Amino acid sequence: MVGVSSPNLWHEPRPAPHQNEGSLKVRVFRHPDEYTPGDRGAVVALGNFDGFHRGHQVVIGEAGRLARAMGVNLTVVVTEPHPVSFFAPNAPAFRLTPFRERAQLLEAFGVDQLLVLTFDKDLAGLAAQDFVADILVKAVGALHVCVGYDYRFGKGRGGGTDVLAWMGEMEGFGLSVIQPVTVGLEGYAGDVYSSTLVRKALQNGEARKAAALLGHWWSINGRVSEGDQRGRTIGFPTANVELGESLLPKLGVYAVRVSVEGEETVYNGVANIGKRPTFDKRDVLLEAHLFNYDGDLYNKHLRVKLISFLRAERKFDGLDQLKAQIKHDCKVAKIVLAEPENNADRLQSPTLDLYLDLFPEPHVRAR
Repeated sequence: MVGVSSPNLWHEPRPAPHQNEGSLKVRVFRHPDEYTPGDRGAVVALGNFDGFHRGHQVVIGEAGRLARAMGVNLTVVVTEPHPVSFFAPNAPAFRLTPFRERAQLLEAFGVDQLLVLTFDKDLAGLAAQDFVADILVKAVGALHVCVGYDYRFGKGRGGGTDVLAWMGEMEGFGLSVIQPVTVGLEGYAGDVYSSTLVRKALQNGEARKAAALLGHWWSINGRVSEGDQRGRTIGFPTANVELGESLLPKLGVYAVRVSVEGEETVYNGVANIGKRPTFDKRDVLLEAHLFNYDGDLYNKHLRVKLISFLRAERKFDGLDQLKAQIKHDCKVAKIVLAEPENNADRLQSPTLDLYLDLFPEPHVRAR
């Protein structure tokens, strides 16, 4: 079995090229049977990759390095729904990147193919050896597989890197196992990059720290629904977005940047994530006010990037007090968004080109 040393990953974000965040262009396969002979033969990265944090980027980055060297497709295999959602359907929302957001990030990184396996009782009951033989070998035609050190798969999580290693020897595919990648950020030094760390940061309202762990701004994707339209009456129209499967971050007001479906412009703004106690509401909703936007947002998809937590949610005595506070929030958000570390060009979606530029030498000794 091969391994990788822990690279000295980005302690501070560095600029990356702008990415097209429009409709998906990555080839998405919903079932192994959709593969044709011409689609087969790839370097495959396995994992859930929820959040697509810096540790995930090493796994897929090393797979991409090999795919380019071999002249084959870079393929990522994930499951939907997340296994946790299947086994515990009533658990609180925890996803950092539901399907649409995760697919956009993987596409921007440079993934060629995305195989999305339906996680149901059949897949949950599939033996590890059958997963490798039927899906990786027969359907995808894996030439090499890259996984994290703790990757588990198959019935009862019975498969791991040991199963992949000996089946690779039998079936003729290579294996790269990425060892733990540690964090160099203040407060997290020595910890291993994980989705759990990112969730903790977001639930503490540390949007900037979450972005540093991810290597990209954390965002909420959703379709705009019709609300009470109170914002228009006080001069601050808002777009209402349900959080859906997305993790619930710390409730309150954030400085945000918003991408609108079908538009290239990214808008600065301010958003409230909460229960709107001033109006005695109980459901949690994201309400985003976009600066300098004049148009109809209903039924459009928004990608709302959380840049900085401004204040906790609170109940106001009336509309005049609320209006004054929103005006102040907008002023503060504009100042925060203008700070160098929050510059729009400072932290964009990670790409394979950037990864290979940062790490020109492979971390893995492929056999």
